[in-house]
Amino acid sequence: MNATMWRCICALTSALLVAPAAAQDHDLLIRGGRIVDGTGNPWFAGDLAIRDGRIAAIGKLENSSAKRVIDAAGLTVSPGFIDIHNHSDSTVLTDGNAQSMIRQGVTSMIFGEGGSAAPDSNGFADFRAYFAELLKRGVSTNIGSYVGSSQIWTHVRGQRAGPPEPAELERMKQLVREAMQHGALGVASSLSGPPGAWIDTATLVAMCEVAGRYGGIYSTHMRTEGFGVFESVAEAIEIGRRARVPVDIIHLKIAEHKLWGQMPELIATIGNARRAGQQVEAHVYPYRAGQNNLSSIVPPWAHEGGRQAMLARLKDPALKARLVREIENGIPGTNWYNHYTATGGWEGMLLVSLSNPAYKKYEGRRMRELVADKGGNGIDALFQTLTDNGGSVPTVYFHHDEKDMQYALRQDFVSIGSDGTAVSAEGPHTRGHPHPRYYGTFPRVLGRYVREQKLLSLEEAVRKMTSANAAKIRIYDRGLLRPGMAADIAVFDAERIIDHATFEKPHQYAEGVHYVVVNGAIVFDRGKHTGARPGRILHGPGYGKP
Repeated sequence: MNATMWRCICALTSALLVAPAAAQDHDLLIRGGRIVDGTGNPWFAGDLAIRDGRIAAIGKLENSSAKRVIDAAGLTVSPGFIDIHNHSDSTVLTDGNAQSMIRQGVTSMIFGEGGSAAPDSNGFADFRAYFAELLKRGVSTNIGSYVGSSQIWTHVRGQRAGPPEPAELERMKQLVREAMQHGALGVASSLSGPPGAWIDTATLVAMCEVAGRYGGIYSTHMRTEGFGVFESVAEAIEIGRRARVPVDIIHLKIAEHKLWGQMPELIATIGNARRAGQQVEAHVYPYRAGQNNLSSIVPPWAHEGGRQAMLARLKDPALKARLVREIENGIPGTNWYNHYTATGGWEGMLLVSLSNPAYKKYEGRRMRELVADKGGNGIDALFQTLTDNGGSVPTVYFHHDEKDMQYALRQDFVSIGSDGTAVSAEGPHTRGHPHPRYYGTFPRVLGRYVREQKLLSLEEAVRKMTSANAAKIRIYDRGLLRPGMAADIAVFDAERIIDHATFEKPHQYAEGVHYVVVNGAIVFDRGKHTGARPGRILHGPGYGKP
């Protein structure tokens, strides 16, 4: 072999050694899982490939390759869960990892019930500013938001009851218009207490009419879920009919122990509207307790003027007899939702967090215990606790029935939302004693109500967590596993997935979710958050429209 030929062989060998490997077909390949595609159809065995943040192919992909391959044998592959009702507006600004939600398989969170991040909340003049800040800081899930009717109301009228003046109503409508143009999904209300309780039906119709012109919907926490719940459902249906917008009833329930067992009749009311051609839906969370504020026990009129004005009224001896009478018996002829009568007493209330250090020992304990320690007079203990804690004490209320919740959950037009907040079991977001739904909603459905109780099929439960919620808010590129759809994926063990958070010990992650993918990026990888924050903004259909 002459020197020239040897140099050529060496050069060729060197080139082969340093030449790049053949390009991979995909960024991520999930092999051999049971695919539950979000439609409600039966699962099928297959592979799923992701490229450039979207699903590239589904089926038998033996000849495909990828930069990362996940072996999903024995696991279920589904769309990432869309939490249609979430309160992480503020927490994602301080911790975008959204641990308690990501670990449940949640890939999208929808904010804005009553109060919303804009206009003029937490320093954000509008949704453009809020969404821009979210993307700047980074968040692990996708984010969408309604504009809150209470946010609009207080921005225009402040902490005042009474119908708005014509000029005020026009300003409210303008604010809804701007929110829809900036990407809001619709109008959401929280009417069970002030300031939402002050907003009349006609004003809500006017707000929703504007949202409807931009393709938005009306999502409502009704005026009362106790006595008057049927009238509240009727009002929600009326608002949707008059404004010509779809309606989603937030956490449908009968939260009054004297009315337990009437969920079939309530479902029939919604069913009648649907048969008449009106789009009315609802969602639930899989628990028999809700969360509000201890101050919600105080009648609405006492809240006018804001928190300090309320506290001043609690100290006014001339008002005490009226306050006691209305708290213990309700207000006849009104639709005020009285949490005290709904739960049947102080035992039905669990204190979540208290700002006063002297009260910290009561976090996670029943209000009954605090009342006993304060001398046994419940109203006096209530007023003193609110006074000593700045007028705000988040509280869990045990007010609705498990059988009613299950009956609602089985309906095909009822989906699933957590009504929770993204927190973490370590760090600053471990404060207080939150509702266990913050950590367990979606695994609880899959573990308890699918696997153990067989109330739903796996496929139907996944539909209620994914495509059903995407369709409600008119986000059509998520919630299903189809080529071209955004690659939001949850991979979980259907035989082991379960919640661990309890009312006594809420700061516990669920188990059974192995991988979570958001926009093609792995955010949760075999038990560990990767720190990735690929979340995007889910703009409503009015985004950018004049």
